[in-house]
Amino acid sequence: MKQAQRYIQNGLKWVVDMDLEQFFDRVNHDMLMARVARRVTDKRVLKLIRTYLNAGVMADGALERTDEGTPRGGPLSPLLANILLDDLDKELTKRGLRFVRYADDCNIFVASKRAGERVMESVTRFVEGKLKLKVNRDKSAVDRPWNRKFLGFSFLSRQATIRLAPKTISRFKEKIRELTDRTQSISMEERILRLNRYLMGWIGYFRLASAKTHCQNFDQWIRRRLRMCLWKQWKRVRTRIRELRALGVPNWAALVMANSRRGAWEMSRNTNNALPASYWEAKGLKSLLSRYLELR
Repeated sequence: MKQAQRYIQNGLKWVVDMDLEQFFDRVNHDMLMARVARRVTDKRVLKLIRTYLNAGVMADGALERTDEGTPRGGPLSPLLANILLDDLDKELTKRGLRFVRYADDCNIFVASKRAGERVMESVTRFVEGKLKLKVNRDKSAVDRPWNRKFLGFSFLSRQATIRLAPKTISRFKEKIRELTDRTQSISMEERILRLNRYLMGWIGYFRLASAKTHCQNFDQWIRRRLRMCLWKQWKRVRTRIRELRALGVPNWAALVMANSRRGAWEMSRNTNNALPASYWEAKGLKSLLSRYLELR
């Protein structure tokens, strides 16, 4: 991402965003093994890798053969992708192109749209002709870098500031909604534990992005989601009164809130003062903003 940022700041403000169609599902085993054998001479290792590729996968309890492709999510797959696409790196370097690649994601930076279209056409011929891979023309494009996403990131146009891609934000919110689903009958301690695992991993990956305001807003939204879950757990009026009193809410206010017919999401806003950030911090909830500032 830092390298891509430097290319844009140096004036290469067009990107050839190349998407390889179902890369991990379509890799040719013979071609891949031929490239592995260039470096690996131990036949036992080669046999082990071939066995790994041909082992098959379990889908809905049934074994499916794998005559092509590498197991998606397998620990060896990204390494094998790099071995196969090393030829692509060398070809792009030989042509003097400025590019960044991570596994099967490749962005080539050029100075104009016309240059980008020429590069797209010629590199597509190389990928499909020499490497026997398929370029997804629907997902590939020549565009401004700030209109595309790379590894979950994108850019702001002027200074090429690294930002979160819109889809990254959407996926983050989907995951948080899943982890704070009020219909799940799990303890608050377990819910916070699962949240922390996801949040710390997420911010560890996306710390490069300029996301201070996002993290601040996410923290507030997550606490509201948890207040909603807690209100749902306090099912009975008597329980709500007792818990609100224990949090220091005046008796009259506790009675009014406990007897409210508003839904859990609406009440999560009304209980903001009773369940502030300090309450959730004491419960062990990690702050995205605090961790983000530490990593920066």
